[in-house]
Amino acid sequence: MDTSSLMEQILSSDNLNRAYLQVVRNKGAEGVDGMKYTELKEHLEKNGDIIKEQLRTRKYKPQPVRRVEIPKPDGGIRNLGVPTVTDRFIQQAIAQVLTPIYEEQFNDHSYGFRPNRCAQQAILTALDMMNDGNDWIVDIDLEKFFDTVNHDKLMTIIGRTIKDGDVISIIRKYLVSGIMIDDEYEDSIVGTPQGGLCGYLHNPPYVELVVMPS
Repeated sequence: MDTSSLMEQILSSDNLNRAYLQVVRNKGAEGVDGMKYTELKEHLEKNGDIIKEQLRTRKYKPQPVRRVEIPKPDGGIRNLGVPTVTDRFIQQAIAQVLTPIYEEQFNDHSYGFRPNRCAQQAILTALDMMNDGNDWIVDIDLEKFFDTVNHDKLMTIIGRTIKDGDVISIIRKYLVSGIMIDDEYEDSIVGTPQGGLCGYLHNPPYVELVVMPS
C-alpha cells in the first residue's frame, strides 16, 4: 500500500466528519485549554480551514496534555494524558487512516487495542487452548511501559510503514508536545501519554495481549 500521501486522506471531508462524530460520542474531559467537546463544532466552523492548512504545511502545534491520575485496583496510580478536544479530533482523524494499515501487520493472536477485539475474546481463546491440552498461561505486565517508550525507536518503526513526511512530522510533534501537571509544564522527552494517539501508536510495534498456543 502506498503510504506517501496519507495526509490528504486524513484531511478529507469524510474522514474529518467521522472523526468529529467519534470525538463527540466519546465526550471526555477538557484539556489544558478548557474547551468542552460541545464547543468543538463551533471551533471547527471558525478555524477548521486554518487547522487543515497548518497540518499540510507542518505548522500545527499540538498543546500539552493535561495529566490526570487514576487509582489502580492494586493501589497504585495510572497517569493519563488528556489532550485538548481539538487535538483529540486531529488524533482521531489520523488513527482512522492508520488503523487499517496497521491491522494488516498484526498477528492473528493479538487482541490488545484492536477494532472489534477485546480482553474477553483473549480469555475465551485461552480457554479453548487449555481445552486443547495447553496448560500454561503466562501473565506479563511491563511496568511503566507507556512512560518509557523511546521516541526515536518508535518513530523509526513507524517510518518503516508510513512514508508521508507530513504525517510523520505531526506524530513526532504529539510525542513531544509536553505535559501539564497542575500549572507546571513538563517536557515529554520519553514515553507516550495514555489516552491519546501516541498511546495507540505504540501497539503496532509493541503488540499487547497476545494469546498463542504453546
